Amino acid sequence: MNDLEKLSASAEADRIRNLERARLHALVVGDLGTARELHAPNFQLITPTGRSLSGDQYLDEIASGRLKYVLWEPAEIHVHLYTHVAIIRYQSDLEVIANGHPIPRARYWHTDSYQHQNAKWQVVWSQATRITSS
Repeated sequence: MNDLEKLSASAEADRIRNLERARLHALVVGDLGTARELHAPNFQLITPTGRSLSGDQYLDEIASGRLKYVLWEPAEIHVHLYTHVAIIRYQSDLEVIANGHPIPRARYWHTDSYQHQNAKWQVVWSQATRITSS
């Protein structure tokens, strides 16, 4: 890879990081328009409890208030970039209210896959795992 290709790949990785931060912000503030734009139609989430949700199910839970993100603060976002796919991984502090029950602030690992389709990047898979003390 030459210097120009490295610079281009670095800029694209930064773009993915910024998209993920924008997605998290949209989910926290309940901006469903932005959230829908950043989630692919075939999006799937695996929650920390092992539950599988389609994109529609996930965003409907947020729209209804059954799932409310109080805080979602990502640490450094690591990106592995390929031609039409980006895989990201990061830790975050996360606090939610699920079905009216507060889930206290805790640390989580997140792994997400983005796909470049229809001239834009969208998240297609997401999985979160709570970090527990050993």
